[in-house]
Amino acid sequence: MPIRIVIAEDSLLVREGVRRVLDLQPDLEVVATCGDLPGLMAAVGEHDPDVVVTDIRMPPTASDEGVQAAVRLRESHPRVGVVVLSQYAEPAYATPLLAGGSSGRAYLLKERVSDAHDLIEAVRTVARGGSVIDPAVVDALVADTVHARSSPLAQLTSRERDVLAQIAQGKSNAAVGAALFLTERAVEKHINALFAKLGLGAEPDMNRRVMAVLMYLSEHGGASTR
Repeated sequence: MPIRIVIAEDSLLVREGVRRVLDLQPDLEVVATCGDLPGLMAAVGEHDPDVVVTDIRMPPTASDEGVQAAVRLRESHPRVGVVVLSQYAEPAYATPLLAGGSSGRAYLLKERVSDAHDLIEAVRTVARGGSVIDPAVVDALVADTVHARSSPLAQLTSRERDVLAQIAQGKSNAAVGAALFLTERAVEKHINALFAKLGLGAEPDMNRRVMAVLMYLSEHGGASTR
């Protein structure tokens, strides 16, 4: 029996190009194509494929629909392999894709899929439960892990990080306490502890808050969580 495939890609030219590449293989069969996340989930429900090949960004929001689909399918159709095609070697995409395990998952950069062999072999690999991760994505994941471990923020407890996230939104100690169901005194203790861990013990209090927030924002895309 051929490997049955659903393709999800909002670009008609790319979608048809991928379909043609895969359909030329005697052991592969494209059973449906679609251009958005709702269409992909409907096609999986209707055709019960062995593999989904999906773009990382599609309508309705053009954010991370390919990853959303992979996460949903791990619960609803755990047997279905997923090949995600992306322009981005970003841990923010790869990490949730692999969070439930790498079995039956592939993350390929589109620039490398110009070699049809890579895409074809990725489909075959995830169909039998294997995984394929683009080397550039692996490098990005390793670099992200090393950075996280070397960051002063890695020393903070989860509660101290929660407090710092609230401070980054410009909240007072009282407001932080209300948001996290802590007394103001408890908030002060957490703040003093995180200041010490971040090496901010000698600065005036306001400067320490500013420096702590800057450290936090440098690791969260330069924007607060508000």
